[in-house]
Amino acid sequence: MADTKEFLGTGRRKTAVARVRLAVGSGKIVINGRAFESYFGTDSLRTTATQALVATESAAKYDVRVNVVGGGPAGQAGAIRHGIARALLLVDAALRPALKSAGYLTRDPRMRERKKYGQPGARKRFQYSKR
Repeated sequence: MADTKEFLGTGRRKTAVARVRLAVGSGKIVINGRAFESYFGTDSLRTTATQALVATESAAKYDVRVNVVGGGPAGQAGAIRHGIARALLLVDAALRPALKSAGYLTRDPRMRERKKYGQPGARKRFQYSKR
């Protein structure tokens, strides 16, 4: 077996789950077998996904391989950020204060509220008519 060590981190956001593998490398990011730039079309999503690497100044030190399922693009970007932050903790525990203060280690609990019976949506009611 090769002596290249991989650090694993699982990130979640809304219904998206990202399994992240960090390995010492040159800063290449691959998501679901596709290049990072082609997977996320907008700069804001790319920025969100790499915020943990930028905050710890380790963007060029590690190669990142991600398998992400569920949710939409914004949820997946948030899940990737969470997974990268968790994997970076395994690399170096001294990065914890920087990641914690930026809020990258906190699992965002906001989820879509379920639709209730007797209503057209989660909160909206059917129109009331007296007669």
